Amino acid sequence: MANRLAHATSPYLLQHADNPVDWWEWGADAFAEARRRDVPVLLSVGYAACHWCHVMAHESFEDDDVAAALADRFVAIKVDREERPDVDAVYMGATTALTGQGGWPMTCFLTPDGEPFFAGTYYPREHFLQVLDAVWEAWTERRDAVERQGAALTEAIARTSARLTPDVLDEAALERSVRLVARDADPEHGGFGGAPKFPPSMTLEHLLRHHARTGDPSALELVERTCEAMARGGIYDQLAGGFARYAVDAAWVVPHFEKMLYDNAQLLRVYLHWYRATGSPLAERVVRETAEFLRADLRTPEGGFASALDADTDGVEGLTYVWTAEQLADVLGPADGARAAEVLSVTLEGTFEHGTSTLQLREDPDPEWWTGVRARLAEARAGRPQPARDDKVVTAWNGLAIAALAEAGELLGVPGYVDDARDCADLLLRLHVVDGRLRRASRGGVVGTAPGVAADHGDLAEGLLALHQATGETRWLDAAGELLEVALERFGDGAGGFYDVADDAERLVSRPKDPTDGPEPSGQSSLAGALATYAALTGSSRHREAAEAAVAAAGTLAKQVPRFAGWTLAVAEALAAGPLQVAVVGPDDGARLALERAARASSSPGLVLAVGEPDTPGVPLLADRPLVDGRPAAYVCRGFVCDRPVTTVEELERALAS
Repeated sequence: MANRLAHATSPYLLQHADNPVDWWEWGADAFAEARRRDVPVLLSVGYAACHWCHVMAHESFEDDDVAAALADRFVAIKVDREERPDVDAVYMGATTALTGQGGWPMTCFLTPDGEPFFAGTYYPREHFLQVLDAVWEAWTERRDAVERQGAALTEAIARTSARLTPDVLDEAALERSVRLVARDADPEHGGFGGAPKFPPSMTLEHLLRHHARTGDPSALELVERTCEAMARGGIYDQLAGGFARYAVDAAWVVPHFEKMLYDNAQLLRVYLHWYRATGSPLAERVVRETAEFLRADLRTPEGGFASALDADTDGVEGLTYVWTAEQLADVLGPADGARAAEVLSVTLEGTFEHGTSTLQLREDPDPEWWTGVRARLAEARAGRPQPARDDKVVTAWNGLAIAALAEAGELLGVPGYVDDARDCADLLLRLHVVDGRLRRASRGGVVGTAPGVAADHGDLAEGLLALHQATGETRWLDAAGELLEVALERFGDGAGGFYDVADDAERLVSRPKDPTDGPEPSGQSSLAGALATYAALTGSSRHREAAEAAVAAAGTLAKQVPRFAGWTLAVAEALAAGPLQVAVVGPDDGARLALERAARASSSPGLVLAVGEPDTPGVPLLADRPLVDGRPAAYVCRGFVCDRPVTTVEELERALAS
C-alpha cells in the first residue's frame, strides 16, 4: 500500500512511495504530528540519482522491522535535496558539524521544533536499527541533554552562516588565486587534488577568463591539461557524450555513473570557451557531443531539461555503460572488436568491476573508422537496460543549460541549440513564475510549491542574458531584470552578499547563506555574475555596484580557498575586464553577420554583445548607433564610452584586441 509520498511531484520521493515506512513530506503537518506524539523527527534527505540513497532504501526503508521501529518512535520525513536545497543546506551544516563530513543520504534526528541533535549519512540496516534504539533511549532517558544539544547545534549553524568579512579582489588577489589553484594541480592526470576527482567546472572557467584577460599561459595550460584528460577518460561518455558526476580515481578512468544536468551544462560552456580561445578540435567535438546528449537524453516533452540520469541500472552501478572485449567483438566482429578494445582501453582484466571496462579514448582514432564503430556500439548499448531519469526540471540548472546552449548555438552556427534554449526559457517563465515569484522545480508540466532560491534567480537570469545576446530579443533582457529586482529586494543580507532564501520564505531553524561554489555556482556568485552582465548590457550603475559588492562579500573565501570560489573569481575577472560593450547595428545581412561573428569570437570575460537595427526599442546598447555610410557597423564601447564605429571585420578585431 502506497504511503503519503504517492502524491509527491519529486521522482526521489516517489521512489519511496511504496516503502512500508510511514513517510511524511516536509511541512508543518509533519512537525505538528511530532509535537502531538512527543517524538523526535527522522529526516532523510537524498536525491533520485544517488547510488547510496538507493542502497539504504533497499536495505532499510523497504524493511518491515525498520518501518515498525520508525512508526513506533519517530515521525519520518523524506526530502529531495534538489527540490528543497534550503532544507538540505541547513541540516547538512548540522551533519558536518557533528561528524566532520557530509553526503547523501543524509540522516538527521530533530526535535519537534526542527532543531537537529544527531546526524549521519548512510547507515547499513543493522547499524541503523542500533542508531534508532540509541536515539530513542536518549530522547526518553536524557531529554534535557538532547534538547541542549539541539539548541547548541542550531546556534552553531547560525554562526557558520554569519557574514564573512568582505574583501576586495584586486589585481594582486586575482593573480595569487591562480597560483594557489596551480599548487593543487595534478601534473600527470590533470584536475586538482586526488581521488575522488570532480570536474572543476567553475575553476576552469575562472582560469580561462584569467588567461583571456591577462594572457597568462599557465592558466590556459591548467585548463587544457584538465579538459583533455577528462574528455579522454572514462568519466566522459565516449559513445553518447556527456560527463558523469565524478571519477573515483585520480586518472578519470572509473566514474560514479550518474550524469547531472548541472555538470554537463557547465562543462559544455567550459569546453566551448576553450574552443573559442584555442580552436581545439577536441574541445569542439566535446561541445557538440555534450549538447546532443542534453537534447537527446535530458530534454523533457515540455521543453525543459531533466535533472539527472541514475548511477544505477536495475540496481547495478554502471550496468549500461561498461564493456568487455568479448562484448565488443560480438557487436563489431573479431577484427573491429579487437581494434576497438585497444582504442577504448578495454582490457581482459577490466578497469571496472567483474572484468568489465569503462570506455576511454586516449588518442583520436581514424575518424572514418571510428564514426561507424561509435554508431554501432551506441546502437547496441541502447538495447541494454537503461538508467532511470529524474525528469524534475530545476530552475537553476535549466538556467545553466540555457546559457550554454545559447552561446554554443551562436558560436558554432547551430540554430537548433538556440531554439532549445529559447524553448526552455519559455517554459520556465511560463510555468515556474507564479504570481510574480519564481518556483524551484516542475515535473510533467506541473510546477512544485517550493520557492526559488537565490541560485534559481541568478542562474536563470544568467541564461536569459545569454539568450538575449544570442537572439537580440528584448523579452529575455526584461525578464532577467525582473528576476534580479526580486533578488535585490528579497535576498540581500544588508552587507553586499545574499542569503540563499528570500526574506519571506519558510522559516527554518536558521536562514542559510553559503557563498561557497560547490558543484554549481552559489546563489551569491550566480547573482553576482548575472548582475554584472545586466549592468554591462543596460549601463545600470546600481547593478554594477551590487555585483561588485557580492564579489567582495566572498572575497575572503576566494583568497583563502580559491577552488571553492571558482564562479566568484570568474565574475571578478569579468568585472576587471569590463564592461566591454559591442553593439553591431544594421539589417540582418551577411555584412552584419560577419561583424557579429567577429565579436562572438572574442574571449574577453567582460564583453557583452547587442545586435540589431539601430535604436531597437528596449536595447540600450543599440540606442544612437547609426549605420556608417549605409553599411552595418560595430561600436566598441567601455562603459558606454565608444570608439569610432568600424565596418570591417579586420577593424573590429583590432579594436577588440586593443
